Amino acid sequence: MRVSRSLEVWKMGTINYLDALRVQEQLVSNRKAHKIPDTLLSLQHPPTYTLGKRRTDHNLLIPESDLKKMGAELHYTQRGGDITFHGPHQAILYPIISLRDIGLGARNYVEKLELTMIELASLYGVKACAGQAGETGVWVGERKIGAIGVRISFGITSHGLAFNIDPDLNYFKHIVPCGIADKEVTSLRKETDLVLPAEGVVHEQLISCFARQFGYSNLLWKENGLIS
Repeated sequence: MRVSRSLEVWKMGTINYLDALRVQEQLVSNRKAHKIPDTLLSLQHPPTYTLGKRRTDHNLLIPESDLKKMGAELHYTQRGGDITFHGPHQAILYPIISLRDIGLGARNYVEKLELTMIELASLYGVKACAGQAGETGVWVGERKIGAIGVRISFGITSHGLAFNIDPDLNYFKHIVPCGIADKEVTSLRKETDLVLPAEGVVHEQLISCFARQFGYSNLLWKENGLIS
């Protein structure tokens, strides 16, 4: 008999990167202490570039001062992965879940994040796949449609995935996305002939794909979740 597992989903809208980081840190602490159930943050960021813990600054192709002129922020993080961009019209999921409770290792966890985005793309007739060795994220041919950068602390996850619905792809020209040169970045809008629904619908479809991949049968929705 399959055990019913619950996931609390926070729909946060557009939130500043550092504010989202603080929420994640508090939730990770609470999850470690078994004060909260597995939790999923669904959100977007204003234009933001983030670097992983390897600090690959050479993959930022313009001075930070130019980013500020564009209205974009730059933040250094403790997640894995290389430099990436977050911005409007991108669906972001930050899972705060216990891998021990669901019996997953780090590699299987990342694979399921990839499958989450692959499943979403397939709903729109887009054939996506995981990258080759050294190519993180999810790809449509040679074009990257989804990025992954995770942190795992004592079996509790944070950070997560970003799927391109219809962001301004010009922002990616200022970096070597995820440290992989000579590859394009793409979006769902660019890859499908179908008319896309409202972005909120795509966000909810991504959440549903995540829940299926990770075996959550009961979703507890929380609008504009914030820690006071």
